[in-house]
Amino acid sequence: MFKSKRETGIAAASLSRRELLIGAGAATLALTQFPQHAAFAKETFTVADPGGPFGPAFDAAFIKPYEQETGDEISHVARIHYPTVEIKAMVDTKSYNWDVVTATDADRYELTRQGLLEPLDWSGDDMAQIMASAHKPDWMGTDVYAAVLCYRTDKYGKGGPKSWTDFWNVEKFPGRRAFHKHPIDTLEQALLADGVAADKVYPIDMDRAFASLDKIKPHIDVWWTGGAQTTQLLESGECDIVPTWNGRAQVLIDAGKPVEIEWNQGIYSSEGWVIAKGNPKAAVCKKFIKFCANAKRQAEYTKTLAYGPTNPKAYDFIPPERAKYLPTAPDNIKRLVLSSTEWWGSNKDKAIERFDAWLLK
Repeated sequence: MFKSKRETGIAAASLSRRELLIGAGAATLALTQFPQHAAFAKETFTVADPGGPFGPAFDAAFIKPYEQETGDEISHVARIHYPTVEIKAMVDTKSYNWDVVTATDADRYELTRQGLLEPLDWSGDDMAQIMASAHKPDWMGTDVYAAVLCYRTDKYGKGGPKSWTDFWNVEKFPGRRAFHKHPIDTLEQALLADGVAADKVYPIDMDRAFASLDKIKPHIDVWWTGGAQTTQLLESGECDIVPTWNGRAQVLIDAGKPVEIEWNQGIYSSEGWVIAKGNPKAAVCKKFIKFCANAKRQAEYTKTLAYGPTNPKAYDFIPPERAKYLPTAPDNIKRLVLSSTEWWGSNKDKAIERFDAWLLK
């Protein structure tokens, strides 16, 4: 049957209204059934850690689980070893390359004195479980690490060097040596090698430390500047004895390489998350840091990164055979020396200046 233009127009308009109502109902239903976090704009931010084994370990423990739970997107990058200069520059320029970044407790002490960090949100059960030494208003420690003496067992067997005095003893323990091109830990090791008792290391007597370093300096074959470099030096056999962080050596031990860690006289400290002052993404960064306080998540990173968790309840989820390789394991930590945050926070610049001048002599 033939329809007039007017009738055709009315039918079309009616169909359009019906389609509109159906479409609106479908959209409403979709919103109610879609995951809650998708109803909001995704947050994107950058997290920086020391790189190397930290990358995959923190990916598994923190980065990927947080993204899955929240729908946010994280750019996970490696940062330079001591980030204090970069953090100050970010605050000064209001240009934030990193949103959440790891810093040592000594770095935190220096940054806090300058007012360069955001306060954290310490509410909640997970945050309350963090060990006291890792709990600061503007810093949450995430891992405990130790600078230890490491050596190749195919060079010395299991009877390798047991102290920093042994490291200095090139006659009894001949071999290629590497040393950290930085005064932190190095000055303590020099004092311990010279016979200073562990409980007398601080305040550091720099004259005595550099006099001790004078004795070992001619026997250093490589001055290393990053943790990944020490792993390569030990793995390749380029050096036989290397002071480094326990986690850097542990990756080789886990891979079956002929490397041993000597825990005696190791220097231990913590590093953790900070947020540069004024960062416009501070709110989401604080949420991420709270996420990292959880015991199970901290236990996760110890599977591949042999550093001690700062939430003691993490040990409820760590197998004993793995726990024995962590700095905070009872048999290990009693042999270690706690680094002085206060001394390094107050004297780092002076120590670096003197160390750099000493290297050039």
